Amino acid sequence: QVQLIESGGGLVQAGGSLRLSCAASGGTFSIYHINWFRQAPGKEREFVAGISWSGGNTYYADSVKGRWTISRDNAKNTVSLQMNSLKPEDTAVYYCAAKSSGYSTVVWRMAYWGQGTQVTVSS
Repeated sequence: QVQLIESGGGLVQAGGSLRLSCAASGGTFSIYHINWFRQAPGKEREFVAGISWSGGNTYYADSVKGRWTISRDNAKNTVSLQMNSLKPEDTAVYYCAAKSSGYSTVVWRMAYWGQGTQVTVSS
């Protein structure tokens, strides 16, 4: 059983930056691929960024590619999402999720979820 806790959300103006963190406990963190998803009011949860268990592969949604960077530190059991050039449409609750075995970005394939952290970008 892996517990995930997100932090780092908040209110920021358009063009600004935030750094989200996902801290894991209760399992062997280094075997899990980690994804970030987001969900805006009235919308489905969507994939935004992911990183393989080793950190050797990263994945991004087209909407955030070139603006955001995902990284992980397996020694500290953490994954970070550096979000630059934020836009009002990035406003959502952001969740980290873990999955072992083959990498996937499909919501229902994730094994563990955090509780989410709110990101609000004002125009």
